[in-house]
Amino acid sequence: AASLAYYDSYRSERLPANLIQAQRDYFGAHTYERVDREGTFHTEWRKL
Repeated sequence: AASLAYYDSYRSERLPANLIQAQRDYFGAHTYERVDREGTFHTEWRKL
């Protein structure tokens, strides 16, 4: 199952790195990129 998930991640248009980007932004003052807009963004997640 793990090898299939690994293979599927390479075929995916959006890799799991997007999740890591969001987690880094939540736990620190990091930024993330969106697929629908240019630039980098930061969200105050705890205020949502």
